[in-house]
Amino acid sequence: MPERASDRLVRMLGMIAYLQRHEDVRVEDVAAQFGVTPEQVMADVDTLWVTGTPGYLPDDLIDFDAASYEQGVVRLTEGRGVTRPLRLGPREAVALVAALRALAALRPALDAERAAVLDSALAKVQGAAGDAAAGVDVELQVNARPQVVAAVGAALAERRRLLLRYVDASDVTSEREVDPLRLVTQDEQSYLIAWSLEADAERRFRMDRIVAATVLDAPATAHTLSPDADEFSPDPSAELVTVRLAGRARWVVESVPVEATRELADGSFEVDLRVVQPAWLRHLLLQAADEVRAVRPPHVAREVADAARAALAAYAPLLGPSPVDAPAVDAAASTKTAEEA
Repeated sequence: MPERASDRLVRMLGMIAYLQRHEDVRVEDVAAQFGVTPEQVMADVDTLWVTGTPGYLPDDLIDFDAASYEQGVVRLTEGRGVTRPLRLGPREAVALVAALRALAALRPALDAERAAVLDSALAKVQGAAGDAAAGVDVELQVNARPQVVAAVGAALAERRRLLLRYVDASDVTSEREVDPLRLVTQDEQSYLIAWSLEADAERRFRMDRIVAATVLDAPATAHTLSPDADEFSPDPSAELVTVRLAGRARWVVESVPVEATRELADGSFEVDLRVVQPAWLRHLLLQAADEVRAVRPPHVAREVADAARAALAAYAPLLGPSPVDAPAVDAAASTKTAEEA
């Protein structure tokens, strides 16, 4: 899956701190420390080399020893104060207070450790902001029914099992007993990470799709969260779909988890996606319809093309008597592309 820009930024900041404490570190050792490939370390160093403080003249940039770099050794010669304690101005402190108070709306649904971290951070930033923090009044709106948020928060706090009534991306409603593990936010959505008793596996439930949540008398069984629980990762056994897109659709790679990307000579690119819910893929491709060049396997292309034609048919009274072709997701063309690949 392509790396998120935020994850890479955190790693590169960590590399600066690490290299300030360790001199002459081999590229392989830096890679092992941060769990990436040596090639990725070299790419990170190349990026850091042209990064610095405002002004961005040579004396403002982070610097490394070039001779060591050519020998496969990383030596930081100028960190530009990246690891010095951050000094917040009044406006920056108020912004942080606002963000932390917004997060406090989810406090009942946080586990004890995260709630303690939130309380500690808020107290420290409010203390640093002084009188400037007094006028900050922020409330985070969670896209979920209040009764659902309350039930999830109570179940997490009391470590009790939940009965969920849930509507998935295909508009199918089901009831599931789960052991709640954690509430997380990603992009504009909130998710409950829970252990599904039916699937006997960890699952993510979008909070706004939970129709009802009932706290049960049964205690929740302890389960170990997967290391990447806070990041969405599709089931590896799900169907693999390949989509070729025009260069203008690179937002897709930044917006959804993809398994691989391949640049093509004509400026377009391909992405491989694991698809659990076909309705999700249809929605994504209709959003990017003008930029879609091919879809494989062919049966997926036909399904998306049918959905596009159905959507256009719904607008027929507004479009007039002239027939309108479906968008770029053409099943026949996609099938031909798949056969030629």
